[in-house]
Amino acid sequence: MADLSAAQAVLFEVAEGVAWVTINRPEARNAVNQAVSEGLAAAWDRVESDDDVAVAVLTGAGQAAFSAGADLKEMAARAERGLPSHLTRDRLADGGVTKPVIAAVNGVAFAFGFNLVMQCDLCVAADHARFGIFEARVGRGSPWAAQLGWLIPPRSAIELLCTAEPIGAQRAYELGLVNRIVPAAGLKSAVAELARAITANAPLTVRAGKAMIRATAGLSPAEAAAVADKIYEPVYASDDAQEGPRAFAEKRPPRWQGR
Repeated sequence: MADLSAAQAVLFEVAEGVAWVTINRPEARNAVNQAVSEGLAAAWDRVESDDDVAVAVLTGAGQAAFSAGADLKEMAARAERGLPSHLTRDRLADGGVTKPVIAAVNGVAFAFGFNLVMQCDLCVAADHARFGIFEARVGRGSPWAAQLGWLIPPRSAIELLCTAEPIGAQRAYELGLVNRIVPAAGLKSAVAELARAITANAPLTVRAGKAMIRATAGLSPAEAAAVADKIYEPVYASDDAQEGPRAFAEKRPPRWQGR
């Protein structure tokens, strides 16, 4: 099969305020190569810049894999030493996407595919989904997993990193990595329902909630409170902060402007 362009390797569609971002290499179990990396970077730019997008969903094409990780064949051809140039931290990992991103895990999420799940804000998994970090098996590194001990218990994180053994959706749910488990056939509808619940709310408040949780991880209560105050200050000063109480008093749905 001919190499795909970035636009072909990562599909982008917006419907009802939700951007659906799909890694489109099912024949390669949606492994992340240069084209996928470039396509994802472009997708996150579009998510952040499009005022019609309130929430994004990241998933993989087909039913077998969300993403099986980095494309090892491409990596072998590159013969790079050091951090792979096309797998450096992107806008999603660095907090450059202020809108919530949901991982819709439709199969395996291994290695760098696990990283993509970890960088998303919420995760809905099909009941056959599996998660694993396999770098220890191939002598590679996983510096992207540095925040894993913040998402799940540290000892569980060490077990995943050092044993390179995968876990199923139920175990991932028990550890807190997954928000909801659903039958595979109902994955898209379940994710759409979760996205609708978010898009119905005030966008500035939603984005501030995401920012606060990420910014205050590991801080003392006093430090966290100070950071949270700064994050929410523009929310309180916004027109939407006036619209919410007004709509409640007038017994009508709020008309959010995002300002």
